[in-house]
Amino acid sequence: MSHNEPLRIAFFGTPTFATAVLDELDDAGFTPTLIVTQEDKARGRHLEVVPTEAKLWGLEHEVDVITPARLSLADEELLVLANSDWDVFVVASYGKILPQEILNIPKFGVLNVHPSLLPKLRGASPVRTAILTDQKDAVGVSVILLDALMDHGPILAQARIEPDVWPIGADMLEDLLAHEGGKLLCEALPLYLDGEITPESQNHHEATYSKKIEKHMGEVDLSQNPFENLRKIKALEGWPGAFFFIEKDGKPYRVKIIDAELGMDGQLKVLRVIPEGKKEMDYADFLRGVKRDAKK
Repeated sequence: MSHNEPLRIAFFGTPTFATAVLDELDDAGFTPTLIVTQEDKARGRHLEVVPTEAKLWGLEHEVDVITPARLSLADEELLVLANSDWDVFVVASYGKILPQEILNIPKFGVLNVHPSLLPKLRGASPVRTAILTDQKDAVGVSVILLDALMDHGPILAQARIEPDVWPIGADMLEDLLAHEGGKLLCEALPLYLDGEITPESQNHHEATYSKKIEKHMGEVDLSQNPFENLRKIKALEGWPGAFFFIEKDGKPYRVKIIDAELGMDGQLKVLRVIPEGKKEMDYADFLRGVKRDAKK
């Protein structure tokens, strides 16, 4: 392929994982021509309508952005895909499966950055699942050629990532994998376009799948296995967050765990919490408050 003309790339992505990949593409000179992201949504306690992180990135870098309500060429916003010549599409945490009619558009297909060593941990939550289930052997990034099935397409490149500490917080691990995945994509992309990389089929018999993360999964029994509890706290940080209940005035009182570690004795040491209805505080201060209340 001629390298005299810039590639025409459409990028599909939504959260901060996508913006980390965009940063790496931009740094390597592969800035997308177009960003496709999900619609603005109401978020936070006040349900303020805000754009996605990928849309904000596009506006900041003066890249055209579209937010189609549905992935169909019948949607007028997506006509720009059907009516233009594209070299390749890139997908990184978009949040929707691309239909075949869109996969067929670009000359060299659709590449996806996935934060696990496929075929391990296919699905939407590979980072959290790897921490939650202690699957260090699945931690890494894969660049694949997308097909119509979820995380099923042939592999262009993979890299194993070994964090300095384990378990690591999900946000930190996801950021690390996003940047490493973006760099791997930038290395593989020109080789793939020049025919120097042949995508290799995954071993589908070895496929495993990530868990669907639900709110109830965050409850922690502090009397149970300390290492399992720490993995849960690290894996579920942000949303849904890890939490436990104490009894107060005859009612269950929810306490969210913000940070914790294993002590020298191997026991779980909770460091920071947010008690229900209060601000974040040291766990030691929280316990002192509980003792004072009990004496009243």
